[in-house]
Amino acid sequence: MTTTIKNKIDDKKVVKEYFNATGFERWRNIYGNGTVNKVQLDIRQGHQQTIDKVVKWLQDDGNLSQISICDAGCGVGSLTIPLAQEGATVFASDISGKMVGEAAEKIKQVMTNPRNVRLAVQDLESIRGEYDTVICLDVLIHYPTEDAAQMISHLASLAKSRLILSFAPKTPFLTILKKIGEFFPGPSKTTRAYQHKEEDIIKILGDNGFKIKRQEMTSTSFYYSRLLEAVR
Repeated sequence: MTTTIKNKIDDKKVVKEYFNATGFERWRNIYGNGTVNKVQLDIRQGHQQTIDKVVKWLQDDGNLSQISICDAGCGVGSLTIPLAQEGATVFASDISGKMVGEAAEKIKQVMTNPRNVRLAVQDLESIRGEYDTVICLDVLIHYPTEDAAQMISHLASLAKSRLILSFAPKTPFLTILKKIGEFFPGPSKTTRAYQHKEEDIIKILGDNGFKIKRQEMTSTSFYYSRLLEAVR
């Protein structure tokens, strides 16, 4: 038990320090419009595909302006902004203060009166409140499954009706691809990442009273993300 808690604290520390230091510029460029190499461009396009799929799901429901959303691990606001522009009330948080600062700047650039957006610097398990929908995209890759289970459980407790997650699926092919990526030099080198078995994530959701409604897979050359929408 002590070892699990220690790893959990270390994981959060590593993620926070990385995204407030060298990782900030790297991922701000990937998620933004900065100059990137071919590998980073591929990741940018894959991440945007995941964002677009989530936005479309919520648009198709036809009630975005009537719901509250928690964007847990919001990064630079790639999901927060389009949801807020559609009229949703969005609470967005990230463990990195630099990421939240960048999200705030982006929101100011595209929204003249963003009253429906609130930002905070928080790790996932510090988020409080109740939201119609809780969304956590491309965050679980930074944590092992045992820690991800605790995070998902907490996020589930915040969601009145729906929880949307994305994660890197654990398959033999992707495990090999990640190993290959570790040999790339410089900015193309893979970062510390955890893959999760889909059946494990589905079981965790089920244990918290959620069942799968919709699912998608985003696959590019260097970006692989399984997207699940779970409802009570």
